[in-house]
Amino acid sequence: MDESGWPYVHPHDWTDVEKIRALLEGGADPDGEANYGVRALHLAAEYGSPAVVAELAERVSDIDAEDHGRSALWVAVCHHRMDNVRPLIEAGADPWRTMMGGWSPGRLSLAGATPDLFEVPESEAGLSAAESALVVSALRLNEMLDDADRYSEGLSLACVAGVGAEEAVRALGGSTLTAAEIDPQEEDDIDIIGVTDVPGGCVLSQPWGYAPQMPGVMARLSVGTFAYGLYANPKSGDQGCISENGATTAWDLSPGYPGSAATPRDVLVGYVTPHNAIAHCFVYAGLEPRDARSVEGPPDIWMRLPELDWWK
Repeated sequence: MDESGWPYVHPHDWTDVEKIRALLEGGADPDGEANYGVRALHLAAEYGSPAVVAELAERVSDIDAEDHGRSALWVAVCHHRMDNVRPLIEAGADPWRTMMGGWSPGRLSLAGATPDLFEVPESEAGLSAAESALVVSALRLNEMLDDADRYSEGLSLACVAGVGAEEAVRALGGSTLTAAEIDPQEEDDIDIIGVTDVPGGCVLSQPWGYAPQMPGVMARLSVGTFAYGLYANPKSGDQGCISENGATTAWDLSPGYPGSAATPRDVLVGYVTPHNAIAHCFVYAGLEPRDARSVEGPPDIWMRLPELDWWK
């Protein structure tokens, strides 16, 4: 317990209004930080029940106070906790206050399953045509790639915008292999990668390792464009990275969970691809695969990377 008076509260316990009320009456600061330095109301907005959110909301000094660039209302909307939106609104939270990559909670909700959640003011332009198209694409890819994502442990991908499979092989200086030379069930060679054309670009995949998202690979692939890489690390979970015009611009990302330095695209793609890291990669890069073959195989091309330091 720190100076805010909050002990560690298990995520499930944020639904227990009697327990949270007892902690508050015992001296826990409603404006204070609880688990891992996160404000109590923000934790309740994500993990708690509407009753707990209401209990905290009536006690805090500022209902729109931000934590890592987000208000509690933004957290509730971002994590699709629409049940927790009502008590925050009743306590006076502002749905049109801009934060996180320029998105307000209200505008973000327009991209979700409940676009009529808030009354839209005349001054709010709504989603652009490009943003609306991205939302439609995400709905399709979330469904199409659901099985691939659930069984993705150990997989690595690089989704590259505007680059074809053969162009990607040339950019990496790779040598092609025949299908007869590859046994995906037994392969563990980190230098062997599959490459597949999809509408909008190409996908590099490796079912058994992290090679496609190595910085050197991503840098060569993203010259003049951008790429989103993913490693479904069996030890620590999904890890994302972004490379633009030959340089790494973001590393150690949690796909679907934008950080405080998130760009507008980071926020929108994260919101519309919850719990589906593979769909997140495709949507971020603007790729429109017709099926899951670029992830599940077989790829269009098998290639071997040349012997270089791909971590530079």
